[in-house]
This record gives sequence, structure tokens and C-alpha cells, in this order.
Amino acid sequence: MSERYGLGDTAMLEKVDKLFACGVGDLVNLPQIVVVGDQSSGKSSVLEGLIKKPIPRDSGLCTRFATQMVFRRAVEERVVVSIVPSLESSQEHRQNIEAWGREVADLDTNTFSKIMQEAHEQMGLIGEETTAIPRPTFSDDVLRLEISGPSQEHLSVIDVPGIFKIPTEGLTTKADIDLVRCMVRSYMENPRSVMLTVIPANVDVATQEIIELATDADPSGERTLGVFTKPDLVDRGAEPAVVSILNGHSRVMKLGWHIIRNPGQRELQDVHLDRDQLESIFFRSQSPWNGIDEAKVGIDSLRCRLKDILSSLIKKEFPKVKTEIRSRVTDARRLLASLGPERESSPDQMAYLTGIATEYQRLVSFALCANHGAHEAFEKHPSLRLAPAIVARMKTFSEDMATYGATYAFKTKMPEGWKNLPVTMLEDEENIGVAEVSLEGGRRFDSRVVDDHEDLVDIVPPVQSLPLPRSDGIHAWLRQVFQGNRGFELGTFNPSILGTTMRKQCSKWCDVSLGFVGDVITLVHRFVETALDATCPDQAVRQCLGSKLSEELLARYQTAIARSIFLLEVEHSDIPITMNHYFNDNLQKCRQENHNSKLKGMAFHNGSHGMVVRLEQAMETSHNMSNEEHAIEDIHHILFAYYKVSRKTFVDSICKQAIVHCLLTCEDSPLALFSPVYISRLPADVLQQVAGEATTVKRSRARLHKEIASLTEAMKNLIGP
Repeated sequence: MSERYGLGDTAMLEKVDKLFACGVGDLVNLPQIVVVGDQSSGKSSVLEGLIKKPIPRDSGLCTRFATQMVFRRAVEERVVVSIVPSLESSQEHRQNIEAWGREVADLDTNTFSKIMQEAHEQMGLIGEETTAIPRPTFSDDVLRLEISGPSQEHLSVIDVPGIFKIPTEGLTTKADIDLVRCMVRSYMENPRSVMLTVIPANVDVATQEIIELATDADPSGERTLGVFTKPDLVDRGAEPAVVSILNGHSRVMKLGWHIIRNPGQRELQDVHLDRDQLESIFFRSQSPWNGIDEAKVGIDSLRCRLKDILSSLIKKEFPKVKTEIRSRVTDARRLLASLGPERESSPDQMAYLTGIATEYQRLVSFALCANHGAHEAFEKHPSLRLAPAIVARMKTFSEDMATYGATYAFKTKMPEGWKNLPVTMLEDEENIGVAEVSLEGGRRFDSRVVDDHEDLVDIVPPVQSLPLPRSDGIHAWLRQVFQGNRGFELGTFNPSILGTTMRKQCSKWCDVSLGFVGDVITLVHRFVETALDATCPDQAVRQCLGSKLSEELLARYQTAIARSIFLLEVEHSDIPITMNHYFNDNLQKCRQENHNSKLKGMAFHNGSHGMVVRLEQAMETSHNMSNEEHAIEDIHHILFAYYKVSRKTFVDSICKQAIVHCLLTCEDSPLALFSPVYISRLPADVLQQVAGEATTVKRSRARLHKEIASLTEAMKNLIGP
């Protein structure tokens, strides 16, 4: 071996063979020589010549799977047989395959046939007997033959099943034709492989499918070595075409062409046959084959060419293989980590969900405190910024109630040019006399401003288009109510009138407040969805969690709506009542402002005294009003003062109770539902349903474990001696 290889080359060759043995060839393209050809190309005879061992021809078993043949120089002759399971093998199949193996001193025909039969059974391939479960004809497992002896030199080749066009009844099917073609193509498309394409010399090269496949995989011909077989069967007169190709005059490929002579069927019957001698005599004596360069004829020279090719190939590709294996290990470990811990048992599933729930509650806490810098998710997902969104909606709700909440605009002191004010004008909190007004003209406003969520259409009230407050007609309406409810009161009015008029004035509160609560519920629901997305990486688990939480979430949203309806019922009570001293303040200020507005029309400028009003005129402002007008004016002022106090109380109550308490902070709020406590109460069957790994995840995890095991072993082989 030292004659052809330096010590470094030998070490690299050994390492590559170990990489094959640990199954890493399914993950990383390894430098290799692949023997390909049609079933009738004489490929088996080429392999027989390379290994110097007879290959059983009657069973056809060796054509059902790829076979790696590794040659090593050693003091004693021995053959070690094993099977390298494919990466897609089940755990049970892999264990059975890896447990099987044979070691023999010599590989004669009978022994080889027996080994092939056992390998065939281990791979679970179809046989002559009929089985209840259909078996495949071909396998992705690889049979590995390590052939050692004092006459062997280091070489490794892979034989793949021969392609075919016509199925064999009872053995192969049309589907097998495509299956084998795909298997062969996968080996040929390895950019680090050299293809040994075996072609009978007695057929037209242009008609050979294997040449077409080789050209597709290697258009430049840089890694294809053509091998002619059966030169003894070439028709007279057809030899020059073959010789032309061998001499590089046509069908030029970088690695060139080679020709060997295999024993015929009659010659194989001779038990004393010396295959190499038969071939040597043929190429020395038969024209035109005796005129071809000796380096291009015979199995011995082919073996030498293959060793040189393999040595150069490994020397070139070995550093790249090492880098790729390291990269694949890193990628596989990262992907495995992304799947999270295994979730086979109930404790595993509970621990997994508890971790998600804990992280979810951290997001809830940060969101309610508006501590958005504490978690990167707030930067990626704006819908997690719950507090600012709800506060902004509360502000809009308060403004809507102040501006649009009344059915009739109150007629107290109006600011100059009030008929041109925009509809968004709010009451001046510092000046009680400046009340809610609106433009005339039938303009409307919407009760909701947040887009609907499909999960909430059955519980959240739909958007309502509501009219603005009527800017005129309040006195006529109050007169109608007064006259319709007048009793035998003297100098006053029926107390029930206040309840009646209050219900009419706040008739839009229901739509406005429920629209507000519906918007906040939608914001909360989107937060819940986004928080689950941010804390639960497994889509299947997220979907199961969402489905499991959905019913209880909807019930908790309904609680907030029910609280809002309760507060509305309180405000619509027939018995208006308040202990708020601002009611009396508002009433007195309203009356004073109304009186002042009447006096201003009578005022005149009196030198140094400024604007003055004659006493008798001031006294007439009230004397000129009838008892009914006095009563209606008093109803207006009391209603205005009470409405204002009630509106502020109602807005605060909705915000505090329905929003903050029911939806955000209480222990039964939607945000508090998904928590470690909730997970701890789930029964085992629900844990399995929610957190049990899907079949695809199990397969991915098993595949990644296999990859990491193979790649880790490969790394050890690369580092070791």
C-alpha cells in the first residue's frame, strides 16, 4: 500500500470508510466510487473481478440493495459482513439490522449465497414465500463487505442495483423500475462521487440509459469513468467505434474509458477457470484489443485506476467533508432544541406546558405594567402592548360619552358661535355652564372602533351607527313629559319625571358602553393569541391550547359584558339618587348661569360702575315666567346636574369594574386563565391531547436523534487516529 499511498492518504481513506460504516453517508455527501449500469451490462462480473470472489448469480439478491465493498491489506484473510441501516429506518428495524453481522475466513459461492439470503431477510425484502404483509423488493439499507488479506490494497466501491425497463413477474413491478432509478440517481448525483458506468461493448453507447443518467448528473464528464464489458461479443466491424471511444476520440470524459473481458456463461462452468489469465490472454491475442494501452484494459489495471481516483478524490474532498459534518451537527442540535424537551409522559407534558404558562404570565405582567422593554416580544408584536391600547380606548369612550352620550343637548349657557363647533367638542370641566352640544344635520358616530375578531362574533356586540345629540327641542320634549306626568303638585313637579327623562337621555349609553367593552375584549383576545404565539413555539400545541382555553375565555368575556349590563340597569333605575356633592354644585351653578344669561340682555354701561341692570328689570326675569315654565326650567337644570354626575360615575364604573377588574386583574380574568395553576389541574388525557407530541414531531425528533448520533460518531472518527 505504501507504494501507492502516503501515510496521510491511508489515514484519510480509513476515516472515510468509518464514516460510511456509521451511516453518515445519508447526511453528508462522501467521496466514493459508485458502480452503475443496466442489469444486463455485466456489472456483477466487474465486481466479481474486483473482489476476486464469486458472486451468486442465481438468486439475484445482490441487485436488491446497494453493496459497499471495502478492501484492506491485513495479515490474515477475512470477510466481515454487516448492514448499514438507512436513516429513515424505524428504531426496531435499525436495532435488528445493527445486531446482525457475519465474519468468515473465505467468501466462497455457497457462503456468499447464504450471507445474501440472510441479509435479504434482515432487510425484510420479498422472497419466494407468501407473507400476510406485503414486502418491498428493494431496500435503502446498504450491505457492507470488508474484505481483508495480505494481497488486498485499500479500495472502496459501492455497487447499486442495476436499472431495468421490464419488470419480472412475481418479483418486480413497474413501480420498482422508478424506485431503482431514483435510488441509482441519488448515488450518481452526489457531487463527491465518481461514477463507474458499466456498458456492454456490443451495444450502441448512445442507446444506453445509464449514459443519459450520468450525463444529467455530471454534464462536464469530470467524475465519470466509462467501463466497457463483453468485448468478445462485439460484432466484426463494430470494434473501431469502441476503440475510438477508448482512445478518447469520441465520448470524451475527463477520467476516460476502460475495457475488461468477463467470463462467458460456458466458461463459468469450468471450476478450474482462472478469470484473470483468461482476460490477459484475450487482450494480448485478440485484435484490435491488443493494440489498446495496457493501462486501459483488464481488471488489474482498472483496480489501479480506481485506487488512484479514490485517493485523489478523498484528498480533495476530505477537508470539505469535515467542515460539512461539523455544520450538520450544529444544525441538527439546533433543530432538536427547537422541538423542546420530549413529551412522552404526563410529567413531561405538564412540565412543558407549565414552562409555557410561566412565560405567558410574565408577558401578562409586563403588559399590564407597560414594561415593554423587559421582553423582546413587545418589539416584534405591537398587539402585546395592551395597556396603551386600552387606555387610549378608555379616553375615546369617555370623550364619546361626554360628547355624544345624551339624546338631547342641554340648553345652558352656550359658547359664542356654538352652532359651528366640531362634533368632537368636549364639555369644559372648569365651566359647568358649557355643556355637551352637537352640530345639526343628522351626522352619526360608531359605537366601536376596533376591528372584529372571528372568534368573538357571537359574544361581542356588533358596531352600531348612533345619532349625535339633538341640538334643539329639549324644552319641547321636557314640556311634553311634564304635561303627560303632571299631578296636583303646587310649585313643583312629579318626582318620577326625573327617572323618565334620565332613561331617555342616557338611552345611547348601552350601545356606547357595550361597544367600548367589546373593543377591549377584542384587544385582550388578540393579546392572548399573540402571547401564546410568542411563548409556545409548537404550532400544534398552540392550536390545542387555543381550542382548550377558548370556551373558558369566552365565559370570562361574558362576565365583563354582564357586569356592564348590570351597571346600565343601575343607571336606568326609576329612582335617581346620588350622594355626590357635585350634584348640588352643578345644579346651583347651572341655575346661576341661566339667570346670568338673562340679565346680560338687560345690562347697560353706567360709567365707572360698568355694566349694570335695573333692579325692577332683574326682578321681572322670574315674574314673567309661568308656573309651567318654572317647572320645566327646573327639570332641565336638575336633569343636567344629575346626568353629568351619573355619566362620570358610569364611565368610571365601566372602566374600573368591567375593564380593569373583570378583564385584566381579577383572578378570574381572561389574562389569568392560562397559568401554572391551570396546567396543574389538567387530567392526564387532556395533557396528552394538548402537549403530546404529534406524529410528525416524533418522527422529526427520532430522525434528529439518529442524525446527531451518526454525526457525533463521525466527528469522533474524524478526530481519532
